[in-house]
Amino acid sequence: FHEQHAQAPGETREHSWSMYFSLARVLAGLARAAGAYGVPVLGGHTQLGVPAALSVTALGRTRHPVPGGGGRPGHAVRLTADLGGGWRPGYRGRQWDSTTHRRTDELRAMTGAVAAARPAAAKDVSMAGIAGTLGMLAEAGGCRAVLDVAAVPRPRTATAGDWLTCFPGFAMLTADRPDAPPLPAGPATGAVCGELTTGEGVGLRWPDGEITEAVTSTVTGMGAA
Repeated sequence: FHEQHAQAPGETREHSWSMYFSLARVLAGLARAAGAYGVPVLGGHTQLGVPAALSVTALGRTRHPVPGGGGRPGHAVRLTADLGGGWRPGYRGRQWDSTTHRRTDELRAMTGAVAAARPAAAKDVSMAGIAGTLGMLAEAGGCRAVLDVAAVPRPRTATAGDWLTCFPGFAMLTADRPDAPPLPAGPATGAVCGELTTGEGVGLRWPDGEITEAVTSTVTGMGAA
């Protein structure tokens, strides 16, 4: 890496080196993550002098793909999540760090759980949070989802509101027949906490039976898969 590669027109030398050290921290973190999961980094590129962004693509193979849109009315909704760890510093209520303290074998057990269980539908919880991701799973299956708030596995240090809307580290939503076995996800905690019905959107069912509409329509607008 040469200094002239980091310095865009109009930038100072000090700013160029600041960008270099920021990039070095990002790449070091990516290397640590790859080491923790036991996977190689095959390649990539950087572009400086543009707004900061990071994209990572993971490639793999499976003989039995589990669709995101395989859910049907009557299927039970299960959340399997790693409740260990804590809020990422500076992102309390928004990002739960459940992976930093985990061993490689624990991480592999969690990431391989869906392939082992092969539920009817599965979706990893993204930045849309549990409620939003459940809406995407239901939408892809042409369904509505009802989530029992009290049955959702969550850390004791997280409020229900934060946990349903944050990025929870490792968390997987699955839909399958009510008697389907749980995911063999190592240290993660799983529980049936809702069901798919006819209609669209996501309702939050509280202990008193009242239902709050968390998602009133579709999430992506792309419809059933």
